[in-house]
Amino acid sequence: MTDSQPHAVPGEILERLTLPAGAPWSARLEAGERLRIVDVEGRQAVDFLCFDAADPANRYNAANTLKFAGNVYLGEGAVLYSDRAEPLMTIVEDSVGHHDTIAGCCSAESNFHRYGKANTPNCRDNFKRALAGHGLDDRYIVANVNFFMNVPVRPDGATAIDDGLSRPGDHVDLRAERAVLVAISNCPQVDNPCNGFHPTPIELIRWRP
Repeated sequence: MTDSQPHAVPGEILERLTLPAGAPWSARLEAGERLRIVDVEGRQAVDFLCFDAADPANRYNAANTLKFAGNVYLGEGAVLYSDRAEPLMTIVEDSVGHHDTIAGCCSAESNFHRYGKANTPNCRDNFKRALAGHGLDDRYIVANVNFFMNVPVRPDGATAIDDGLSRPGDHVDLRAERAVLVAISNCPQVDNPCNGFHPTPIELIRWRP
């Protein structure tokens, strides 16, 4: 069937869900399938990893992705490359055009270091939960993409997480270039502005053109 709901996609919907604030998610996408991530209320960071489903050790590689893109920010047309410099996914549609590749995910340890709070909800633990269902442990967690997150780099090289640029309903579409495993953490961070200090739900649509 073809979607007729808000955020309609031109194809067959395979899965559609609202992911609560702070929650993890994972799925396998076959080659050619697409994933739409919708920032429902705006300014919500979405931590993202992808892996070659046939060999998860061949996973998203931030350095290769940045080198080939020639930019530290990702937008429409950017390809997410693996450790072996092979395309995993491509951003084929994007209403923001500015997604972070350098800040990585929050963790209980980094939150304690930065904010003095112990045992906080965090994206690293979400990734661990998302990957455990696929037989992968935390050794598979690497520097990730942060969709909708704004991390400006100043002329002197200084950087910090800043207010997000995404508005309610902004989205990004990714196309799987091979069978991939995707893991998402809908970031629970409340101590910096990556979520406007108020985490909110996102919508995920897995579909086939």
